Amino acid sequence: MEDFHVHSTFSDGSASPEEVVQAAVRLGMTRLGFADHGYAPYDLDCCMKQEMIPAYLDQIRSLSVRYADKLEIYCGVEQDLFSTQSTELFDYVIGSVHYLHMEGQYIPVDYREQDLLTAADRFFGGDCMCLAEEYFRTVSAVYDATRCDLIGHFDLISKLNLGNRFFNEEDPRYTAAWRAAADRLLPCGVPFEINTGAIARGYRTVPYPNSPMIRYLSDNGARFVLSSDSHSPDHLCYDFDRQYCNAAALGAEFVPFLSSH
Repeated sequence: MEDFHVHSTFSDGSASPEEVVQAAVRLGMTRLGFADHGYAPYDLDCCMKQEMIPAYLDQIRSLSVRYADKLEIYCGVEQDLFSTQSTELFDYVIGSVHYLHMEGQYIPVDYREQDLLTAADRFFGGDCMCLAEEYFRTVSAVYDATRCDLIGHFDLISKLNLGNRFFNEEDPRYTAAWRAAADRLLPCGVPFEINTGAIARGYRTVPYPNSPMIRYLSDNGARFVLSSDSHSPDHLCYDFDRQYCNAAALGAEFVPFLSSH
């Protein structure tokens, strides 16, 4: 087993890196990748503090040496599209969109329902579907902005949308929006993660991306990597067996992440 989207107390995880490593060893994992949130000045509640990045790099690399006989450990970063922090010292980059940038304001898309309602009222005339369309326009640029090795939670905008709370995910406008983003990202050749984090935390019953997206991406040449987006050691490799089978049935091809590193 392997999992490359794992958070620790260096950002918004609940456990220290060593506690995560020990849990991974108990699970019999073979490869583990830390991807704490990179520094972003508009995301200080969740991201790594800028001054802590050297300690993060040192600690993860120290653990990789100390536990080398048990599993491979990598030091990555989850980089938000709007962050300008350098990523050159990390082993890999997960490119993600957690915010929209509207008229100088950064709007979180996965934090509180009220944030979405307020943003829809202020910037989109109360139309949450317009907000979703803006999200996917932003996602379409995530590779260009981050030069990532893995595209993170492609449809994060749906995290709080259980039961179509804000917008209908079967609406042709929604389908057109995510397909346009997918079509721009597919030529980059970067794998998409199938992310089980929101299932583990009770927000969703399906992973990011959802089944229609997995099928479309698969039909158009995308490859995938399973990830847990774990913020707790209990969620490492969460629901991987079931999601692997479900995605494979939709035509998903999985690749060993960082196989060329």
